[in-house]
Amino acid sequence: QVQLVQSGGGLAQPGGSLRLSCVASGFSFSTYSMAWARQTPGKELEWVSGINTDNSSAYYADSVKGRFAISRDNDRKTLYLQMNSLKPEDTALYYCIACAHIICYGPYEYRGQGTQVTVSS
Repeated sequence: QVQLVQSGGGLAQPGGSLRLSCVASGFSFSTYSMAWARQTPGKELEWVSGINTDNSSAYYADSVKGRFAISRDNDRKTLYLQMNSLKPEDTALYYCIACAHIICYGPYEYRGQGTQVTVSS
């Protein structure tokens, strides 16, 4: 059974930090590219950041570039998103996503349950 179990969301003040984690099971994590995407009510899924299988390449949405950092630990089958200098517009439901192709963007195979991030004073 495939699972992507997310943790680490919550409430942060503007300028603060949060770290999201996503633990994978039930599939070969190290062979899948991974990504974080977010969604707010009434809007389409926004692809925030993605990383390839061996940690050597990543992309970031312009809206988070320089503030967020994606990483993965294949031994622990875990994906991370370090979010710094948080802004109210980062408030969203964040999803951990697994893709069976080189760049995790668009079509995907698996998605986590989502974790809420709220940035507010």
